[in-house]
Amino acid sequence: MSKSTNAKTPRREASPADMTRTALVRAALKLFGRQGFDGTSTREIAAEAKANIGSIAYHFGGKEGLRNAAADYIVDTIQTIAGQAIGNLQAPAAAMADPEAARAHLFTALERMVAFIAARPEAGEIVQFVLRELSHPTAALDRIYDGVFEPAHRRLCLIWEQATGEPAESEATRLTVFTLIGQVVYFRIGREAVMRRMGWRTIGDAEAAKIATAVTDNLGAILAARKDPRS
Repeated sequence: MSKSTNAKTPRREASPADMTRTALVRAALKLFGRQGFDGTSTREIAAEAKANIGSIAYHFGGKEGLRNAAADYIVDTIQTIAGQAIGNLQAPAAAMADPEAARAHLFTALERMVAFIAARPEAGEIVQFVLRELSHPTAALDRIYDGVFEPAHRRLCLIWEQATGEPAESEATRLTVFTLIGQVVYFRIGREAVMRRMGWRTIGDAEAAKIATAVTDNLGAILAARKDPRS
């Protein structure tokens, strides 16, 4: 009897070195976001990661290399999330079959953005890190901008064009897309204020679903105010 050709290839288990590297990146992401780059020592990072302090130099060449690795981790994470919502950011965007399909794509994208940014714990560490980089830009922000911000925003602008007929790279479209993203990000930045005002003890899946409803209602109102000139 021949062996099944559908057998899954066993996944390679992470080596101790891989696990140490990942732990250091996650620790740096958390501490740099909370305390800032200058306010965080390599000793603190090593302690948070439960790793030898010498492993930072071994894996990253030093603290600056570790900051860049944290930025790359953000890029990889957001590319995965964005890929599920709006497609592979590194691949050419496919044209929607019709404006209604593009509009549906926008609603789905916002719902998935809310599910991650508002409800996932790791999103808090990512947003804190990025906010510090936006306030005091370094090469790490360049990596994040080039890897995530610019391609994701550009793709959403293209989907907007397909949904409304408005040029993707017009000033109005680019600003509109920023407003769509910004309202979602607020629920992470203003998380504590939102929970207090809403009487929520946390923002989990149930609360994120309510946020998604409000956000997509806003999108629906914006789209309703526009008439596709092609129709």
